[in-house]
Amino acid sequence: MHKKHRIFIAINLPNDIKKYFTGFEKKWADIPAKWTYMENLHITLLFLGDLTDEELGEVCIITKEVVKHHHSFDITLQKIEYGPDGKLPPRMIWANGEKSKELSLLKRDLENALLEKVNFLPDNKSFSPHITLARVSTFLWRQIEPEERPEVNEPIDVQFTVESVEVMESELKKNGPRYTIIESHQLQ
Repeated sequence: MHKKHRIFIAINLPNDIKKYFTGFEKKWADIPAKWTYMENLHITLLFLGDLTDEELGEVCIITKEVVKHHHSFDITLQKIEYGPDGKLPPRMIWANGEKSKELSLLKRDLENALLEKVNFLPDNKSFSPHITLARVSTFLWRQIEPEERPEVNEPIDVQFTVESVEVMESELKKNGPRYTIIESHQLQ
């Protein structure tokens, strides 16, 4: 049997941005949530699922080819809130960003190129960048009286330049997932 790899394509964050986001764990310490390790903070472009070595090789080649046709661009993050929108109980606390033409085009081009070679479910919803800061325990969240549930609605103004796209592997460990960069590809 061939080993499968849990693969996704992501944008990693600069370290100063990662440090900024880890500071919110103390602010909302009373929320029953597992906070994302600083080194794991990223924006997922595509989740491809379990791939063979051969499929992973194809993904790396295709990603490199697609990325070289795109230029670096800025992402602006505007708010920290519960997510997904309108979902109760919430599943996450995330930093949400504004939609970006460059980001949407990059995601679309990657999706279209990869669909020919890899079997995954494309996300047909309008894409706006978000970073999962914490995963909320829905069971414990429901135990809190509705009027005592902490509000998470923090305006932020965080901007950074995206200079690369990474093919990453997620390995599930006892103390949470560990993400490893398989390949990093520079934007123009």
